[in-house]
Order: sequence, then structure tokens, then C-alpha cells
Amino acid sequence: MARAIALACDGVDSNAGGPFGSVIVSNGRIIGEGVNRVTSTNDPTAHAEIVAIREACRTLDTFQLDGCVVYASCEPCPMCLGAIYWARADRIYIACTRDDAAAAGFDDEFIYEEIASPFEKRRIPIRQMMRDEGLRAFAAWNAKPDKIEY
Repeated sequence: MARAIALACDGVDSNAGGPFGSVIVSNGRIIGEGVNRVTSTNDPTAHAEIVAIREACRTLDTFQLDGCVVYASCEPCPMCLGAIYWARADRIYIACTRDDAAAAGFDDEFIYEEIASPFEKRRIPIRQMMRDEGLRAFAAWNAKPDKIEY
């Protein structure tokens, strides 16, 4: 956790993108680390946890992080939390909460509210179209004998 916090502080000092750091550990060894790089890379997905997940997956040459532990200087946002779940990490340790982040100007509560809202009430409208055509991709996936499941 000390390393994740140090990365967060380094991110502030270097203007990389924000006060967030993350480290991923496997078998007691750091295999990925990240600092928020949103503004330095013009990438809204370059949160510390995402950067760390990408590096850890490259290190292990896999898309799943079974057996790994995520250390984050702050409670992961909904995007990062989803990525951690998709990566199948075993555990998450946090230093600060999302309330601490909100107090510093990083409030993601609106995203949690949006996720819980029906499509028609969201700030960014979602409209369904061409479902029958879209279902072809799922049918092809279900029929594929050599698919790599995740």
C-alpha cells in the first residue's frame, strides 16, 4: 500500500493526471503498478488501477489476474472496480474512500446513480436498435467450438 500511495503522490508532483496510485501483487511480488495518467495521455480510461492491470497482464501474459491482490490509494471508481472484477483479482485493499476522493474534487457518485437508473432517465441516453442483427454475434460465439472463454 505504501507504494500505491507513493505513486499517487508522484502523480501529483509530475502532473500525470491525478492523485491516484495502484499496485498489483502476485506471490508477494509487484507485477504491475500505475498512476493516474488521464490528462497526460488524453485517455479517460487511464486511471491508476487500469494502468496497473494492463501492466500486470502483460507481465503474466494473461488476461486474468487470479491469485493477485490490488492495492489502490483510493477506492476504485465504477470503471476500475469493473475492470478489477473482469480481471478476477482475489482481493482489493484501499487507503482512502470515494468520500475522501469526492472531498478532493473527484466525485463519482453520479456514475453509481446513473448505473442504477433506467436507460431513459440517464444523462447520456441509451436507445436500443437492431437487436436481432446484434444477436448474430452472440449466436456465433455460442456456436464457436474453439472460443477462449473469460
